[in-house]
Amino acid sequence: MTKHDGHITDIARKTAQARQLFGPDSACLLMVSGGSDSTALSYVMHELAQSGDVGPVAVLHVNHKLRGQDAEDDAEFCRMLADALAFPFFCCEVDVAHEAALAHENVEAQGRRERYAAATEALESLCLHEAVPLAEGRIVTAHTADDRVENFYMRSIVGTGPGGFRSMLYRNGKVVRPLLDCTRAELRTFVRDASQAEDAIVVRDDKGQLWREDATNAHTDRFRAYVRQNIVPKAREWDVRATDNLVRSMNLIADEDDMLDAMAEEALAEDAVLLEEGAPAQGCLLEPAFGMRPHPIQRRCIRKVLKDMLGQEERIDARSVDRVLEAFADGRPVSGHVDNIQGDIAVSANKLGVRIEPMSAFRARRKRG
Repeated sequence: MTKHDGHITDIARKTAQARQLFGPDSACLLMVSGGSDSTALSYVMHELAQSGDVGPVAVLHVNHKLRGQDAEDDAEFCRMLADALAFPFFCCEVDVAHEAALAHENVEAQGRRERYAAATEALESLCLHEAVPLAEGRIVTAHTADDRVENFYMRSIVGTGPGGFRSMLYRNGKVVRPLLDCTRAELRTFVRDASQAEDAIVVRDDKGQLWREDATNAHTDRFRAYVRQNIVPKAREWDVRATDNLVRSMNLIADEDDMLDAMAEEALAEDAVLLEEGAPAQGCLLEPAFGMRPHPIQRRCIRKVLKDMLGQEERIDARSVDRVLEAFADGRPVSGHVDNIQGDIAVSANKLGVRIEPMSAFRARRKRG
């Protein structure tokens, strides 16, 4: 890809710099499905690598084994794209439908979990090979302003906490999203226009397409597809600037959300103790003083604890947060309270506070007792 259309690349560069998403020393693993958004991301990151704005870049494609030959063709397109851009290519296959059935989980949630597990492993391999500290490694996704808007409406329908209305984070741990200020239409125009340049690096599938279309996107029985095809277009009919307006509103919400998150961090530093030093995934003890914190801060603290235990991309049920809060009454721990949340996390209380830990650790401790 050439500098024929630098607009999108400039936006991504400015977003990355302003949000501190990555830098010249960062190793970046791109999550690429072969769709228009992730194809555009690949070309943008190629330009940023060429200009020295980012360190080593590699591509990951996860074949979910859900769409037969189309899925195989998606993987082949991603391999050709990575080869054309001289990016190392990681590919893995996961029978997501089978894994979802075993876990009693819906296919989309299981697919998300499998993708990020594969990305974490591939990023570690990339950093090791390139001699880049893992702390400088990034998982880069192609989420756009459209994805943020869709999330906003989805959360409006099913319910969310105030922070949920900020929708996607530009950076969530190692996961970064440099295209959140771009729309899907802009990315498609970028790919089409740039492919016309004489010296362009252009990859097409066997039908001559510049990206792969996922036919399942047209199925309105899927929640996101329903919002994308029925709700967002109505908002844009009312105001063509709906996306820009919502992005501005979400960024305002994000500023206040960041302030409350900082307050929650202070509360955890004062009133919570990790059960295993340096290992937040092993849970923590919320000391009795935590029970006197304002409920909005308590909820944020509990969400952070659960995210640290389950992974930053894992969805935390509002009911799970409420059930942890139920271990406190009148600002004090409820001795003898025991609960199981999010499928595999134990919540227990005594006079020392409320413990949140993996169920396996809870059972082992009870057995020893």
